[in-house]
Amino acid sequence: MNIPPADLAALDGAVRRLENPSLAGRLAALAGKPVGLVQQALPTAASTAVAKVAKNALERSLDVALLSLRNRRLSGGRKLHSGLACTSGAIGGAFGLAALAIELPVSTTIMLRSIAAIAREEGEDLTDPRTGLACLEVFALGSPPADAKGVQADYFAVRAMLARGLVEVADFALDKGAIREGAPFLIRFLTQITGRFGVVVSQKMAAQAVAALGALGGAAVNLAFTEHFQDVARAHFTVRRLERVYGADVVRAEYDRLKSDFAAAA
Repeated sequence: MNIPPADLAALDGAVRRLENPSLAGRLAALAGKPVGLVQQALPTAASTAVAKVAKNALERSLDVALLSLRNRRLSGGRKLHSGLACTSGAIGGAFGLAALAIELPVSTTIMLRSIAAIAREEGEDLTDPRTGLACLEVFALGSPPADAKGVQADYFAVRAMLARGLVEVADFALDKGAIREGAPFLIRFLTQITGRFGVVVSQKMAAQAVAALGALGGAAVNLAFTEHFQDVARAHFTVRRLERVYGADVVRAEYDRLKSDFAAAA
């Protein structure tokens, strides 16, 4: 089955976004120096604290993904969610690491609702817990692996890594309606996402830690952070929409072809 030009163009845009994330570059521009250098200046204790806060934020977001998205009507669009994230980012920029434990769960939940709105626009059913988990999956797709050295993992490789845990969590939620905290499959699923999301949170924190940024700079960092995951969400749910129409194998073949063309032109 051939994919028509309009959908092929949408897939091309998704490939470019998913295989060439630009968050580190945007944060570097805001911080005035490469984020990696700023990130190295964070003390070990701060990096450990960031990882813990990232895990807690994702745990709260999991509850939202499985329950709130099904029970509440989403309101507001991309601009509203970005504005709310900017407000929480201003707090982080003004008070630094001390505020991260408060600010990150708030901004992560705001981003998740924005991601869910994008999913719905791309034809996803928010009453299905698997859709909520696919929204949570965006936080891993938009983040490098914890041991990355400038190389971004393949989009489908990340989806494959998360696939088993996603199915286990979704099946349990469909059967029981609630998930017991501490369940091994839940810990495994969240650990896989946290291992990637925590790297980006550290980059965000490092950029916000630059003294010259302050509250306004913190808001700008959170805007870049939020828009990055919104863009990844649009690309991810575009791929999923096309898979529903044309089949996963057809879309994967075209994705790989476009990815090769993109790499050759770089």
